[in-house]
Amino acid sequence: MERPADRHETALIAAWAELGDPRGVVSIQEVSAFVSTNHVYRVTFEDASTVIGKVSSYGSYFLFAEDHDRLHACSVALQGTRFEGMLADIVTKDDRAYTWYDGSLWVAFYREVERRDALPRVLTAAEVENFGREMAEFHLACTAIAPLLPPSSKSIKSDAIHLLDLLESPFASRNFGLLPERIGRIRRHTHEFLTELERIRYDYWPKIPVLIDWNLGNFSIDRQSDGTFRLFSRWDYDWFRIEPRMLDFYFCSRVSSRTGDRTQWSYGPHTLVEEPFLRFLGAYHEVFPLTDAEIDFIPESYRFFILNYVVREGARFFRADLCEQFRREAATRYLPAYESFDRTPLHAALAR
Repeated sequence: MERPADRHETALIAAWAELGDPRGVVSIQEVSAFVSTNHVYRVTFEDASTVIGKVSSYGSYFLFAEDHDRLHACSVALQGTRFEGMLADIVTKDDRAYTWYDGSLWVAFYREVERRDALPRVLTAAEVENFGREMAEFHLACTAIAPLLPPSSKSIKSDAIHLLDLLESPFASRNFGLLPERIGRIRRHTHEFLTELERIRYDYWPKIPVLIDWNLGNFSIDRQSDGTFRLFSRWDYDWFRIEPRMLDFYFCSRVSSRTGDRTQWSYGPHTLVEEPFLRFLGAYHEVFPLTDAEIDFIPESYRFFILNYVVREGARFFRADLCEQFRREAATRYLPAYESFDRTPLHAALAR
């Protein structure tokens, strides 16, 4: 029986050949984080140059291709700004983001971006504020280019509607591996989330490119002579979307948290009201002001993260053991914690 790694190597070689680049492949080294279901490889050519190849088989190829088209458009649109070259660009063919598909596997190639310093696991107060200003500047740049991007086929609304349909199936308990009462709690939260989107008229909110998964293994910074830093490079786009900017904030709160980046983790909302994130939010607000309605939506974006990425698509983004753990905790810990979440500190952070 062919091993998955052999299938992936075969796919990478076939995809590169179809691209038409004359450089021959001499080695393929897996560099996956082994947390998600995607597999990532460094492909080395006979001239010693390299690209990163991602192989996937879970979800939809067509959404994968669409995301890569939009990501390439973002990279092009950011040229001439201070964020030019920050995004690891997708290898293109005929001026379009190149993706390969054989009906069961799909592949994209990325040019490697230079990586500089990583933020420490626990940030100082000055670093938290610096991070807040940098994210605000990046969001301003993404807001400026958003009108240049085609609309997306998916939205947090369409994803939540899909999840509600799945949860109303008589087989939902079996399909998600959760007890019926836990499915009931998740179904209720999904319905409440959709009701809230209708109330706030989400369809009319500004949407920008957001990368969501800001963990320390996904981006690097450039230290400046005055002791500050700038965002320098970003890679890994599994959760790319075109949505309200608040969807980036939960992972920003995790980077800013008192406990810092960890190898063993959970997805509670407590980091959103810790002092470091409130400091981040104040610094962000000084550069790119937030409205009260946007502040109120921050915990809703957290709830969407749990409902969509942990419950609905957990099997796509996490290993089987992590998926089972996180889905169970979604029903027993994360959503109950949301129910008692107090937004008051978030609003107070902007009044300091």
